Amino acid sequence: MTNAEQKIGYSFNDVTLLDEALTHSSYANEKKTQSNERLEFLGDSVLSIIISDYIFRKLSGVNEGDLTKYRATLVCEHSLAEIAKKISLGSLIKLGRGEEMTGGRERASIISDAFEAVLAAIYLDGGIGAARRWLLNLMEEAVEETLTGKNYDDYKTMLQELVQKGNSGKVTYRIIAETGLDHDKKFEVEVMIDGVVCNKGIGQSKKEAEQRAARIAYENIKKR
Repeated sequence: MTNAEQKIGYSFNDVTLLDEALTHSSYANEKKTQSNERLEFLGDSVLSIIISDYIFRKLSGVNEGDLTKYRATLVCEHSLAEIAKKISLGSLIKLGRGEEMTGGRERASIISDAFEAVLAAIYLDGGIGAARRWLLNLMEEAVEETLTGKNYDDYKTMLQELVQKGNSGKVTYRIIAETGLDHDKKFEVEVMIDGVVCNKGIGQSKKEAEQRAARIAYENIKKR
């Protein structure tokens, strides 16, 4: 098994599929080879059917509109990029010199596209069952958080982008309190812009508290 297969968590029968899935168009143009764009096209559909099928079966009483919202949350660019970080996918992508120099390895659009391409490669190599097992294993936590209402819009990213747009400064977070027993903890977090406290948020995890603090700060800035 190659290093890339070990990181991804799947052993290919045809490893050339993985090689193609990890080849960004910038690299393909330089080396005159096949990029991962065709696989990304297929992977987008494979992703949609697996997630749609899963939430359809899991949520028998939920209407079409809500199912669509759940799916949109799970298959969006940001969500896929975050899942891809679990397997350090960005470090495996083949990039052209320009993309490498401008931080392409950290760009959500590139990482999420490569994730869909890898999913398609697994589907072609091992079938829908293999693709489903691999995908749901990686997305299990995100799926459960979404279906139980614990998954929020990414207000941390939205706040950062809003602050950068207004040239306001740097956004940071600080835990100021942690209470409760291990099975029922509560975290209180401050969000600061250039070191100045803007708002606080409380949640059952650091992530939840940060998102709530970011949401309040974001909404307050938008009102100005």
